[in-house]
Amino acid sequence: MSEFSFALVTAIGLVFVIEGVIYSLFPNGMKRMMMVALALPSSRLRSVGLTMAMVGFAIVWMVR
Repeated sequence: MSEFSFALVTAIGLVFVIEGVIYSLFPNGMKRMMMVALALPSSRLRSVGLTMAMVGFAIVWMVR
């Protein structure tokens, strides 16, 4: 397995771990958060998602 493949699989695995922990520890909070997300306009949700993706990219870029 190449270094990139290993890093990609590791990152995807960590996403599942983090999401699973959040859903198991705070199920009601996650339900409320989903309701808030449903109430947001699509453009706002898209902006938040893009901002979070850029922040995540910047963190990975600074660490590497």
